[in-house]
Parts: sequence; structure tokens; C-alpha cells
Amino acid sequence: MRAHGRCDVDAHRMGNGSSNGRAGAAHEGNGHEARSRNGAPGKPRLQRWRLPRVTDRLALGSRGLRVSPFCLGMVGEPSTIQAAYDAGINFFFVTTDMHWPLYEATRRGLADLLTRDPGARDKIVVAGVCYPTQPQFCTAPFAELVNAVPELGRLDVLLAGGAYQAEFANRLPVLVDHRRRRFLGSRAIGAAFHDRSAARQAIDGGLVDIAGLRYNADHAGARLDLFPRLGDRPHPLLFGLQSASSWVSPARMTELGLPAPGYWQPTVTDHYRFSLTAPQMDGLVVTLQTPRDVSALVADLEKGPLDEQEEKYLLDVAGLARATGNRVAAQG
Repeated sequence: MRAHGRCDVDAHRMGNGSSNGRAGAAHEGNGHEARSRNGAPGKPRLQRWRLPRVTDRLALGSRGLRVSPFCLGMVGEPSTIQAAYDAGINFFFVTTDMHWPLYEATRRGLADLLTRDPGARDKIVVAGVCYPTQPQFCTAPFAELVNAVPELGRLDVLLAGGAYQAEFANRLPVLVDHRRRRFLGSRAIGAAFHDRSAARQAIDGGLVDIAGLRYNADHAGARLDLFPRLGDRPHPLLFGLQSASSWVSPARMTELGLPAPGYWQPTVTDHYRFSLTAPQMDGLVVTLQTPRDVSALVADLEKGPLDEQEEKYLLDVAGLARATGNRVAAQG
């Protein structure tokens, strides 16, 4: 990564490069088109012309699951689950163990939704994520989640959390067997990878139905060592994790010498737009605190992908914040 400093962001003063989250052309279609952009001469690169919408649907695995490009994980209020469902999000991410208290509102929200509308269960896809790396502990936590939220009745997707190359091969056979046996009603498996080499191996080998990995302005290494090496479609879905963890608060922007109104102040949703601007990303696991956040996400997606200058601005701000030695406040 190149060094970042004030000289990198000064070109992005309002009115001198940045358009403050311009409303990009949201062309109809699948959001991709082959174009040359920062690639080798004569080698077209897939470019996204519109961002995925919450009402879009993606095939997850080969057993009939269709999911929204946005998978809702932690929420601040149980009512956010209903708001997300009403907006078109049908994919939900719930822990079976690690961070259990942080998902209390998500569990309550799902239970409330399914109590009010039991028929909604066949319209949503629920992924349970299990973090223990020992194979013998990759079964009971999933069952305990269903026991804790009986309204779920089943788990549609079983995920290995915090997966690394050195240990994932031990957990994978358990997940494969769960899918084969339809354990707890599951029809797909995947992993939340903390190791891009393991993610690439799993994607290229078709070992999972969905792979999650961190890709944001502060952790953009996938641009160099994963995206260029991905095989042609079809391959497992690729979802971003912690996509807004590089968000910088307005107070922190001022500390960095980038105060409003002179400099663009990107929002949490702008960081989601950053992650989805990469056409290799199929979707995101998102954190939405309130129903108002759901509405903001839906509206801001219509601004379209970031342009190259806006992408660079977010990268430079993240680099400047990192260079000061202080962690940037994070959401998402």
C-alpha cells in the first residue's frame, strides 16, 4: 500500500473533484458491463453501472435458495427486521455462539416477524454462523440457535465463522455432511473467511455455496490478491463483511484536517457503496440499527457506484486515519 497523507485528499475538496456522493447513472439490467478501466491495455474489465437493490435476488447454492444482495445481521431495534423485510431484504445472518448478546435484537425481530406472519418463513433465508474450529463443536450450536428461536423452525444456510486456511479443511467435511443430510433443514453452506487465500481456494474449488470476507476502504487487499484471480462465473456467491468498519465520523474527519463543508464527509452507506462498486462482490452482510437506516440504505443505493475518484478518496481517508495510529470509529 502506498503512503497516504494530506496531499492525497486535498484534491478532493468540495467543488474540486468530489461530488459529495454523486447520483451515478443507475442503468437497468444486471449492473455490469465489460469496459476497460484501470486494467491492462485491451483487456476489458467488468464494470458495475448500478448497485444491487434490496429487491434483487441471487441464487445461493443449487437447492432453490434465492437471497437479496443484502444480508442483515446485527440490528439496534427488533423492529428493524420487519422494516428490512418490508423493504425487500429476505436474507438474515445470526450467530450461534460468538457475539450472542449482540444479536439479541435480531433474534427478537425474527421471532416477532414470524409470529405475526408465519408464512414469511418460506420467503426468508436464515444463515446461522458457528465459530468454534473443532469439528465436534460444529453441530450443537446450530441446533441451539433453533431451540432459542423456535419460530425459525430450521436454518437454511450453515456458515463457518472466522475461517482460516490452516483449520477450515477440518470443519468443511462437517458442513458438507450437514448439507447432504439436510441437517436442521439446511440447503447451503459457506464460511466467513478471515483469510483471503482460504477464500480464494474455497471459491475456485466450489467448496462452499457462499463466501464472506472483509473488503472495505481500510482493508482493500482483495483488489490485488483476490479479485484479479477469481475465475469466471458461475462461482459461489461472494459477500462483504464489516464493509463500513472504515467509516470515519465527522469529528474524526475534522481531527484529520478534513472538516465539512470543505471536504466530502462520506456516510456509512457510502462505505457500503464502496464495497459494492467492485463488481466481484455479489452482496454484503450489513448492520442496520433502526428502520430509518433501512430507508437510508434503499435510497442511497440509487446514487449508484462510486466513481474512481470517490473510491480513491475513501481509500486515502482510511489510509490517513490509519497513519495517525488511532482506530477509526466503526459501524456495520
